[in-house]
Amino acid sequence: MIGSMSRAAVRLNEWTQRWIPGAFTIAWLLTLIVLALALLLAKASFFDCVRAWGDGFWELLPFSMQMCLVMFTGSIVAVSPPVARLLARLASLPRSPRESILLTALVSMLLALVHWGLSIVGSAVLVREIGRGRTGVDYRLLVAAAYLGMGTTWHAGLSASALLLVATPGHFLEKEIGLIPVGQTIFSPFNLVLVAVVILVFTAITPLLHPPRERTVVASEAQLAAIRSFAPPARPSGAEGAAPAARLEYSPLLNWTFGALALFWLGTYLARPQHPVTLNALNFVMLGLAIALHPSAASLVAAAEEAGSLVYGIILQFPLYAGMYGIIQSTRLAEILADGFVRIASPSTYPLLVYWYSGIVNYFVPSGGSKWAIEAPYVLAAGKSLGVPAAKVVTAYAWGDMMTDIIQPFWAIPLLAAARLDFREILGFCMVLFCVYAPLVSLAFLLFPR
Repeated sequence: MIGSMSRAAVRLNEWTQRWIPGAFTIAWLLTLIVLALALLLAKASFFDCVRAWGDGFWELLPFSMQMCLVMFTGSIVAVSPPVARLLARLASLPRSPRESILLTALVSMLLALVHWGLSIVGSAVLVREIGRGRTGVDYRLLVAAAYLGMGTTWHAGLSASALLLVATPGHFLEKEIGLIPVGQTIFSPFNLVLVAVVILVFTAITPLLHPPRERTVVASEAQLAAIRSFAPPARPSGAEGAAPAARLEYSPLLNWTFGALALFWLGTYLARPQHPVTLNALNFVMLGLAIALHPSAASLVAAAEEAGSLVYGIILQFPLYAGMYGIIQSTRLAEILADGFVRIASPSTYPLLVYWYSGIVNYFVPSGGSKWAIEAPYVLAAGKSLGVPAAKVVTAYAWGDMMTDIIQPFWAIPLLAAARLDFREILGFCMVLFCVYAPLVSLAFLLFPR
């Protein structure tokens, strides 16, 4: 069984390396597929589709900036000296290829529960350290394991965009469904148990995919050289380093005062009668933490320059996904697809259908928060008519939303950029993991108690 899984993963990976194009090409091909579906299913005119595509191109700019900041702040925290030292110590623990894969998968999933940006970049730092350790680990599977948190746990954790959104006062559907506290979603017994099961299963299964030695692909010298360690810049020597400007730039005073002020703000925020956990609040706390963990302003700026190189994929590709969003929203394509599911749903099967529907749409529009704005009105209305509580509907949506992340290249871009790999080089392993993950979570939602 173990050998069969490993051989299947390697063969799928070899096939995808030959036939699957890069991430930007996939995004454009998905755009053409959405356009075709709108023309054929929604009976929209070509003119209307093109206008909706262009009009929607910049609709998600605020959310794009929030996602850039999640990635940006997560990266700065991950490369800060204290966190980098911790990850380096962890990377020194494995003594075999499978132990390396197990550690990377576990760290990726646990970090994603806390902050998905930290998971992506922190896992990339771990990949760098393990790859440098020369344990003979397959580099492609190592990077796939580092991406596992985005496809298994992030939308069930503390940075889950849709689950945080419905808990925020003033959200766009508050009049219809009210507030859904995180105690009914993120911290519900169902969610906590399912997260625990997923982490246990994939910590055990992922190492079993490691290829035999003769088919193992280790990190190349060029890849190891490219994913260099971040090192805080040293203060210039001599008169230049003694200058007042240099002393201030390399002093911890600026970082400590910013961190103290951010901590004070957090205290006042938590003291308010209502203090929702929002993306803006999360980004503010992470930015304060990122600055406080660096020893100087010079170190912070150097880390920010490195972090900036990881968000190019969001900047380049998010407008394409926003264009798809525009087509789906303006042509009512999503409603047509959803109606087909609702017609065959029952109260017991509806959470499972929402799970799969959310996963399918996520492959075309990989944005948990903005996609929820498209789907929520009719998905929740259908759930209400079937007697399914809104908390269960949004939980099913969140798990479905991350189901296809593992086989979708968008959120892997920063990790792949840091690792100097293309998505097709890890997709075969990701497809095998998806084939285990989807049935496992589907069974949970099929048995989801009403």
